[in-house]
Amino acid sequence: MYDVGIIGGGTAGMTAAIYGQRAGKQTIIIEGSTFGGQITSSPNVENYPGIASVSGSEFSMNLLDQATKLGAETVMEQVTGIRDEGKVKVIETAGKEYPCKSVILATGVTHRHLGVPNEERLTGAGVSYCATCDGMFFRGKDVAVVGGGSTALQDAEFLSNYCNKVYLIHRRDEFRGEDSIVKRLEGKENVEFVLSTTVKEIIGDTSVERLILNNKKTMKEYKLEVSGVFIAVGQIPQNELFADVVKLDGNGFILAAEDCMTSCPGIFAAGDCRTKEVRQLTTAAADGAVAALAACKYIAE
Repeated sequence: MYDVGIIGGGTAGMTAAIYGQRAGKQTIIIEGSTFGGQITSSPNVENYPGIASVSGSEFSMNLLDQATKLGAETVMEQVTGIRDEGKVKVIETAGKEYPCKSVILATGVTHRHLGVPNEERLTGAGVSYCATCDGMFFRGKDVAVVGGGSTALQDAEFLSNYCNKVYLIHRRDEFRGEDSIVKRLEGKENVEFVLSTTVKEIIGDTSVERLILNNKKTMKEYKLEVSGVFIAVGQIPQNELFADVVKLDGNGFILAAEDCMTSCPGIFAAGDCRTKEVRQLTTAAADGAVAALAACKYIAE
């Protein structure tokens, strides 16, 4: 029997384990693929308070080392579901069951990809899914943002403060995001809208050099020289397995407020997998701390 069972070994999950262990609770982190989460693919992290610069992989390994030295157990198994037995929650995997007094869901999200040639190969070398994480590395350079929702618009606005030129590429002829941001972008001299256009290919040997675009109206292809491309076409939560025990919103995110409590007593949600406005490394760590302390309080009561 574990006090706190944590599903997901990213920043939120490992922070929860650290706080749980420090509170004298026995925690277990169950991760299906790689400990560290999405941040491990970032070559340089410069927006975490108190750490001027660190690679995403080093940051993650430091967290994992800290959690395990405090006594947190870790297993690499695919979780298949949660069984709610009242005071006990049973985490089910392909081959085992882990009874826990409380559970923290920290499953994160995956960024929706374009699925074009060289996208995966050049991720971290000009291809990014987080403008606020990586935008500073492109100061004074020409970049592209792909997407038409509010995230893409916000990314373009953020990048326009640092980059020489920002091309905002969207497959439709109008944006889906907030009109107020569109109007602000229209007033920026270094932002150019590239509408009714899709990215066909990303070109570059060791880093992004240009994009091959396709205009959907003229059906013509052309090149766009950029040093970076920020892809903002949506995030995919991975919470379907838990839909029978906790409530999800229309987009599949776990309904949980700032206290990280879900609709099921004893189950908490931390990090990018829950409903929230800001999804950053700092907010993932904050959620992990809040969820762990809430779990400890739940156990005590």
